Amino acid sequence: MNSYLLFKSLHLIAVVSWMAGLLYLPRIFVYHVENKEKKLVTDVFEVMEKRLFYYIMLPAMIVTWLFGLILIYLNGIEIFYQLWMQIKIVLVILLSLYNEYLGRCIFALKNSTNIRSAKFFRIINEIPTLILIIVVFLAIFKPI
Repeated sequence: MNSYLLFKSLHLIAVVSWMAGLLYLPRIFVYHVENKEKKLVTDVFEVMEKRLFYYIMLPAMIVTWLFGLILIYLNGIEIFYQLWMQIKIVLVILLSLYNEYLGRCIFALKNSTNIRSAKFFRIINEIPTLILIIVVFLAIFKPI
């Protein structure tokens, strides 16, 4: 079996898992904020948020980075110096920071210190989608 294709497949599986979490967690936050007066409901959301973040998103982000870096190495370090790859890496760093921000939101919601509205979480829910579109086009077309 071609190890490069294996690593690429594992990278893509991790990306899909991570993106699913990045797209779903803010939606849970919307429902959490909209039901903040209902303790039984928010308790369920807190469990969902924690499990999604710690059992799916964080491992998927780590595996995405791991296999992404392995793929850069296998392609030869020269690929790192191509502008499309540099932009892609910056965007993945932004997604990682966004992931960290969502983790902080979990903490704020759990401790009733959240100051963000449901509308805010609906809006930021679009961030990973926009980044995903750009990353896919960069990876497929390698335009620059």
